[in-house]
Amino acid sequence: MHRIAAGDEEAFSAFYREHLDAVVAFFRQRVGDGELALDLSAETFAAVVVSAGSYASEAPAVAWLFGIARNKLRESLRRQRVADAARRRLRMEPLLLDDVNLQRVEERASSGAADLARALEELPEATRAALLARLVEEQEYSEIALRLHCSEQVARQRVHRGLKRLRAGLKEQA
Repeated sequence: MHRIAAGDEEAFSAFYREHLDAVVAFFRQRVGDGELALDLSAETFAAVVVSAGSYASEAPAVAWLFGIARNKLRESLRRQRVADAARRRLRMEPLLLDDVNLQRVEERASSGAADLARALEELPEATRAALLARLVEEQEYSEIALRLHCSEQVARQRVHRGLKRLRAGLKEQA
């Protein structure tokens, strides 16, 4: 994130390419509209650029990214529209898509969601439970530890290992 915060376009481009399909699939699954999923994805990645300098987490950058995505989704549901402040701050134009491009988005989102589901199924049950509790249910590590009958440190390790294995598995499928 430090390279992105410093304006390294190559670092942002690599981060964007690596995570775009998963972010679009995340939104597509929740909003049911490909164009809205793309708008939310664009705002999420614009927010990454704007706030990369504040990233100071021990969690993997992908967890931070999906935290931003969840916040953008909540904000858009609350306001009944997609906020575009980060995109406007960066002077990014909105994406205009024709039917062919929208179909590609639908295909990539469906493919990405299926790949992610397969990769999740390959994780050990305890790792998958910890990962889903943290990233999907947004539980604190203390809650996950109680639920899974383990220490907070073990819960953190399971989430970290799960993300690492997912990342590796999804790269292999690409």
